[in-house]
Amino acid sequence: MKRILFLFLILFSLVVKAQQTDFVDFKKVDAVVFFNQIRIDSTLYDSYEARFDILKKTDSIYLDAVHMKFKNIALNGKKIKYKNDGKKLIIYKKFKPSEDNKLQFLFFASPKKAMYFVGWEDEARNQIWTQGQGKNTSHWLPSIDDMNDKIEFDLTFAAPKGYEVISNGNLVLENESSDYVLWKYDMEKPMSSYLAALVVGKYAKKVEISKSGIPLEMYYYPEDLLKVEPTYRYSKEMFDFLEEEIGFAYPWQNYKQVPVHDFLYAGMENTSCTIFSDAFMIDEIAFVDKNYVNVNAHELAHQWFGDLVTETSGTHHWLQEGFATYYALLAERHVFGDDYYYFKLYEYAQELAAQDRLGTSTEVMNAKASSLTFYKKGAIVLHMLHEKVGDIAFKTAVKSYLEKYAFQNVETDNFIDEVAQASDQDLSAFVAKWLQDKTFYYEEVEASLQRQSAFIAEYLMVDCEAANAKCDYYLTSGISDEAKSKIISQVPGKITSEVFKNSIKVRQAIAQSVVEIPSELKKDYESLLEDQSYVTIETALYNLWTNFPKERSVYLDKTKRIIGMPNKNVRLLWLALSLVTPDYAVDEKKAHLTELIRYTSPAYNYEIRMQAFSFLESLEIRNEVIVNHYKQAAQHHNWRLKKFAKAFFEKHKESLKITN
Repeated sequence: MKRILFLFLILFSLVVKAQQTDFVDFKKVDAVVFFNQIRIDSTLYDSYEARFDILKKTDSIYLDAVHMKFKNIALNGKKIKYKNDGKKLIIYKKFKPSEDNKLQFLFFASPKKAMYFVGWEDEARNQIWTQGQGKNTSHWLPSIDDMNDKIEFDLTFAAPKGYEVISNGNLVLENESSDYVLWKYDMEKPMSSYLAALVVGKYAKKVEISKSGIPLEMYYYPEDLLKVEPTYRYSKEMFDFLEEEIGFAYPWQNYKQVPVHDFLYAGMENTSCTIFSDAFMIDEIAFVDKNYVNVNAHELAHQWFGDLVTETSGTHHWLQEGFATYYALLAERHVFGDDYYYFKLYEYAQELAAQDRLGTSTEVMNAKASSLTFYKKGAIVLHMLHEKVGDIAFKTAVKSYLEKYAFQNVETDNFIDEVAQASDQDLSAFVAKWLQDKTFYYEEVEASLQRQSAFIAEYLMVDCEAANAKCDYYLTSGISDEAKSKIISQVPGKITSEVFKNSIKVRQAIAQSVVEIPSELKKDYESLLEDQSYVTIETALYNLWTNFPKERSVYLDKTKRIIGMPNKNVRLLWLALSLVTPDYAVDEKKAHLTELIRYTSPAYNYEIRMQAFSFLESLEIRNEVIVNHYKQAAQHHNWRLKKFAKAFFEKHKESLKITN
C-alpha cells in the first residue's frame, strides 16, 4: 500500500464577493498553494489574505469555511474579534463604508468532500481533484457558497515535480525550483465559488487554437495517446460552432478539459477547466458505443450558460442545464446532422412522457425538479421557443441576454423578457404552459418534430407491432437505421441473412433483440463478433455462448484478446464465461479468477469494479479479498459505488456475521 505524506502550505490573497452583498463586496482571490507533502487525512495548511469593500454599515462579515481552524487573524494589520462556528468564519466589527480592506489569517483544513485525494493510499493513480457544485468549495478553501457571489480567482500552486497542476484561468508562470514546480494561474473575470477547480496528476496534453484564437487544452494520461483523437473528436469544431451560434465570444482566456479517476459525474463545467470522468477516454471502436462528444459539448456550453450567467436559485436551474443540453444538441447537430438532432429530441420526449405517466413530473421552474426535467425538458422548451419566435429573434435574444447579464446572476424572467422584446410577442402563455405547468405536452412536441423532420415522420410511420405486410420490406429498404432498429426490436423473428448486411447500428440491434438464435442464422450471427462495436461483441458473445454450448470454446478463443470499452465490458464477460465453461482453459482458471477479483480493487474505475463484483456475486464466489474490496467501496467518495457496496452488505449481513 502506498502511503505518501504531503503537507499543504497555502498562501492566500483573497478578494471575494460575499453572500451579504448589500453590505460587503469581496472581489478577488489570490492564492498560493504549496504542496510539500500530502497526508492521508488530507490536511491543508494555508495562509490567506482578503481585500474587500464595505458598502453599508454592518456589525459583521463572514466567509464560508467548513471544519477549519484559524490563526493570526488580522483586519487591516490589527487583531480582530472573530468566531469560528465550524461552518463560517465570522468577523465582528462596527464596519462603515470603506474600500480596500485587508483580512489576513492562517487556516487549517481537512476536507472530507469537495477535494478528493485519489490513489495516495491504494493502487489507483495518484490524483487530487475538486468538485464544488453540490459539495461546496468552502470545504477546502474559505469562500462564499452562495452562487450569487461572483469572485475572481487567481490561484498559484507549488507542487511536487512530475505532476501537472491544472486550474481556472491562464497559466502565466511555470517555474521549477530544487524542490517543487510553481504554477501560477490568472483569471480576469469573476465567477461563482463552486466553479473553482484544481487537478493534480500526471498528464500530457494536446493544444489546438480556436478560430477566434482561444487555446483549447486537452489533457490525457501519457499512456492514452491513441485515445486522444477519438475522445476529443470534434472539440475544436464544436467550440467554433458554439461561439458563432451563441453570438457571444467565449468569455474566458482558454478552455481546458481534464479526465480524472472515479469522478462523481460525467463532467463538471468549472470555469475554463472542465473536469470529466476518465471512463470517457476511448479508442476508435468504442466511439460507436459511448463517446465523449455530448458531454464535451454540454460542459462547453456551460461556459456561457452557468459560468458567464449563473442562476440566482434552484428555481431557475433550467437556465443552466436546459441551455447546456440544448446547445450541446445544436453542436452535435452541426457534426452529426439534422436527423441525429431530431431523434435525440424525440428520445428526450419519450423519457419525459414516461415520467408524466408515472406521475412524477414537476414544473421546470421548480427547485426540486428531476434532472430529467431540468436537462431534457429544459432543452425541449428551448426548441419549442426557438420554433415559436423564429431563428433571428431567438438568436438576437440569447446574445442580448448574455451581453446584459454577463458575469452576473439571472432568473427566468431576464431571459424571457429578452425573447419577448426581440420577437415582439407576449410569452406569458408560453411560460405558463412550458415552464410553470408540470404536464408535459408530448403531442405538441411530436407534432413539432414531424413538421421539421421527415426523418421523424418516417420513424413514427414505421410500426410493426400490428400485422403489417411491409415489415419484411422495411428491413432491407432504404429507411433509416433507427427505423430498422425499431422494427427489429418489435419483430425479431423476421430477421433474415439479408438483414445482417445493414450498418453497425442495425447489426447491434440484431444482437440485442435476437436472443434465441435460429440455426440458419448461426453463421451470420457469428459475424457479429467481428463488428467494430464492443457492445455488439459483448452481446453477441453472450448470446452465442448461451445458444450453442458445443461451440463455447470457439467463441471464447475468438474473443479472448478483446478488452472492450473503458469499463472492460467484453473482458469482464469473457472472464465470467471462461470460469463457468468446464472444459475451457482448465489450467488458466485460477489466473482468470484472480484477474476478475483484481478488477474489484480501487485501482480500477468504479464501473469496472461494480461489474466485476456483480459477476463474482452471480458466480457465488466470495473470499476475504473480495469482501475487503467491498469494505473499501462502501467508504468510497463516488456515491454510486458506495451505494452498491452498502447494498451488498445489507443483503448478506447475516452470512457475513457468520463467516467474519
